[in-house]
Parts: sequence; C-alpha cells; structure tokens
Amino acid sequence: MYAIQNIPRSHFVPIRTLSYHVRLWGQPQPGQTPLVLLHGWMDVGASFQFVVDALAQDHFIIAPDWRGFGLTASNGADSFWYPDYLADLDALLDHFSPNDPVHLVGHSMGANIAMLYAGIRPARVRRLVNLEGFGLPATQPEQATERFTQWLDQLKVPHATQLKTYPSLDAVAARLIKNNPRLSPDKAQWLAGHWSVEATPGHWQILAEAAHKLTNPQLYRVDEVASVHRQITAPTLMVEAEDDGIALFWKGKFTLAEHRQRLQAVPDIRVQVLPDCGHMLHHDQPQAVAALIEAFLR
Repeated sequence: MYAIQNIPRSHFVPIRTLSYHVRLWGQPQPGQTPLVLLHGWMDVGASFQFVVDALAQDHFIIAPDWRGFGLTASNGADSFWYPDYLADLDALLDHFSPNDPVHLVGHSMGANIAMLYAGIRPARVRRLVNLEGFGLPATQPEQATERFTQWLDQLKVPHATQLKTYPSLDAVAARLIKNNPRLSPDKAQWLAGHWSVEATPGHWQILAEAAHKLTNPQLYRVDEVASVHRQITAPTLMVEAEDDGIALFWKGKFTLAEHRQRLQAVPDIRVQVLPDCGHMLHHDQPQAVAALIEAFLR
C-alpha cells in the first residue's frame, strides 16, 4: 500500500444546498496564495495525493470532490451541468479565500472548469495550470435536436446508466490499473480505497453518481469557450502528456492540432509536454508534475 507523506484533513463545507467534501493539506499562512486542485471526471480530490507528497514547498492546498463525486453527494440530482461546477467553485473560493486570488490547478474536466472560471472571474486567479484539459470536439447547431432527444430518453431509463460494482477492493485496484497501465499496484490499492466504497458486503461501488454518464444536451460551442478564454489574465501553463490522449479518446473527432489552435485564445500561455506519461499524468509522473507546478508558481 502506498504510504502518504502529507496527511490531509477531511472537511465539509455548506455550498449551494450541498455538503461539499474538501480535502485540505497544510494551513493558511499570511501572504501565501492558496493552491486549489480540481479533479477530473469520474475521479476524486484524493487523486492529487501523489503530487502533494512530491511538492517541495509548504502550501495551503484545497482539493474538493465535485458534486456527485467522492464524498460530495448531489441531493438526488438526475443530471449535472457545467454552470453548477463554476458556481460551486465560486462559492468554495468565497469560503476559503474571499479576499485574495488563488493558484488554480485542474486535471481533465477540472482543468476545463478552471479555464472557464479564470476567464469569468479573472481577478480571482493568480496562476492557472491546466493538466490535460483539452476541451471537447466542436458541435454544430443541427446536433441540438438529437442531443436533447437522447438526454430525454435516458432520463426515462435511469438503470441504463448504472455504474458497475466490484467484488473486492483488489478488483477496484485492478480496474484502475486497466484504465492506466502505468499506475503502480501500491498507488492503485491506495486510490481504490478513496475511489470506491463497500456499499454492501462484497459489492464495492465507485464514488460517483451514475447520472454523470448521461448524454449532455448542451452543445460544446468552441466560439463561446474561446471568448471566455480571451478574458484570462493569469499566466497559464498547459501540461500535456507525451501520449496523445486526444487521439485515443476522440479518434479523429478532435485533434491535438485543433487543441493547440484553441490555446491561442489564451493571452499568456506556455505549453509543456511531459514525457513517459498518459492522461493521468499526476499519477504517472507526480514528481515531475509537482516540480512543474512549483516552478511555474515561482
């Protein structure tokens, strides 16, 4: 089992009618900018533990579980919407750093939320780090009818989106390694204990609500996203894994070249490609990710 170096505190915050679970490391210090870590889809805030352990400096670190993930319930929501993530983040920063900007680091979905937030609330973000947050393939207006139809039909059959259960914690760890073959067994075992819970004897359930798998009826409008990204004032670091995750996920629907072109909307951005890692680069190369973050914050 992986032995953590920096012990976190588990904290619950009332956010927009929800009891939001937040993992905290370190203590607030006068004059120190808080470091906020935002996890990706089907992940949890604990996912950043390996990077936190690799940081050389002391930081006050805040890592929430997004609504419907980890230990943050959604009060029975049957759909999830991007604007809610932005509002949740805004409220979390009101709670933890109401008067001062923060350093914002996001992975995958969390990075996309961070990029939008940094353009909508530019004064609240001092430095911005995007870990493998590529955005989505562009959509066209004529796709709207089909997307709304799919969503409405899926709402009528909630069991169609049920998440798989596993017979043991070892089986959960094995699934994590299947998703990411670079993940070492000790880290997989540790993550499995935070990524799942034994709901009933012999049935381990992923700590994510099935409604996250529903079709999103909202189209991804690249021009709107770019207009928000143009408002980002924070220096921004884009960290890409050497493995081309875009090609793996989207199979030609969206390419690395398109992603790089979109990045041109961000006023102050640099791109770093990290070798020997895949999409879960904070698991594959936590020391390198930690070093990049701290060098950029300096």
